[in-house]
Amino acid sequence: MPKQSRDWVHPVACCLVAVTGVLLSFGALVTTYEAAMAVPDWPGTYGHNMFLFPWAEWFFGPWDLFLEHGHRLLGATVGIITLVAAGFAWGTKQSAVVRGLAVAAVLLVVLQGVLGGLRVLLDDKTIAKVHACTGPLFFGVAVAIATLTSAKIKSDRGGLRVLDRWPSTAGWLAGGLLVAAYVQLVAGAQLRHVDATVSHATFRWLVGGHLAGAALVAILSLAVVAEAFGLLACFRHAEPAGRARQRWALGVLCLVVCQIALGCGAWVVSWGLPLGLLPDSLAAALPEPTGVTVARSQFSAAVVTGHVLLGMLILAASVVVAIISGTAGEPARFAVPSRRRAFA
Repeated sequence: MPKQSRDWVHPVACCLVAVTGVLLSFGALVTTYEAAMAVPDWPGTYGHNMFLFPWAEWFFGPWDLFLEHGHRLLGATVGIITLVAAGFAWGTKQSAVVRGLAVAAVLLVVLQGVLGGLRVLLDDKTIAKVHACTGPLFFGVAVAIATLTSAKIKSDRGGLRVLDRWPSTAGWLAGGLLVAAYVQLVAGAQLRHVDATVSHATFRWLVGGHLAGAALVAILSLAVVAEAFGLLACFRHAEPAGRARQRWALGVLCLVVCQIALGCGAWVVSWGLPLGLLPDSLAAALPEPTGVTVARSQFSAAVVTGHVLLGMLILAASVVVAIISGTAGEPARFAVPSRRRAFA
């Protein structure tokens, strides 16, 4: 395969990340405005083929129709780009990790499309919760493919390789941050799609778990920054990392700080300023007859939706930090020795 074909894997993967980001934005707005049932049929749109639905009715129709139909079109576009990226990954000399991630991306995008369709056909919020959990997972896989196929990562270590020892402190911290960021998104999805009839005790547990997850993500992001700048003197290899990892670590920390502020704002625009953390008057604050998170104004919609999207960015940045932490260490610690070379 010529070199030009190999070079297409990374730009296609970057395109996949970009379009998926727009798709997630539409999906977040669909939930914020409770627009999931704006189109009652699937896979068509009001009896039309999804791709042949009149553009004038889409652009100049109701806002919820614009969001839901746009979400479907973007989902189909992401599916096509995913197939193209997987084709390039398997048609060129990519690492086994990249090929495996490409297969995972195809499976996830198919699953996501089926879940989205079932959400409409069955009008089931439980499926919506699962749909909201698999979306960030697919986004993380797409970011990983784009990162691992970048020229910088390939030139440093030839892509991600199997380590010949346990991961370093940086690897453990970055991996923990990545897992915590995803679990936090899952917890947030449960709150976004919670039913209005939920008991006070259940809602308290959901909010308490989300707050605990936010604290864990904040602590891990601080630890990642401290390790990157060589401030963790309690560890054996406490020395500054490369500039790339330092910049990404600081970027994650900045995003987490902004996310905490947006989280407080999302609480205020949804519940006001309670006297306690979880007031007993919760039931009176629930909008009827649907879920908890319903946009009451453009400002509140922007705050609540921005909180969701910033969580996605934290997940994406955590993926990059985790990959850099596993590929940008000292060569003696991360390179896999070759027995053939040793006996040559």
